[in-house]
Amino acid sequence: MSARLQNTVALVTGAGSGSGEATALSLAAEGAAVTLVARRRDRLEELAGKIRAEGGAALVVEADIAEREQATAAVERVVVGPVAWTSSSTTRAWAWPNRS
Repeated sequence: MSARLQNTVALVTGAGSGSGEATALSLAAEGAAVTLVARRRDRLEELAGKIRAEGGAALVVEADIAEREQATAAVERVVVGPVAWTSSSTTRAWAWPNRS
């Protein structure tokens, strides 16, 4: 993991496959905490596992962004709630708001 985008939060739509997945992996490799948004939770969970296994941070948000309410809720989940980073040489954690 690079530190170039450390303390940056990225929201990637279409992260379940193709260019969205590739973008999420690239951003995570550069140190960004990545919010993965797509309709297929199973694919998002798999991708989040890959990112976390490499020491990155990932949040899974199942949503169909073609639906305005779901798109708005996905963005609010990331932007409205507090996101806290902690870092040391051995640990890195990302605390997401506890939202239903």
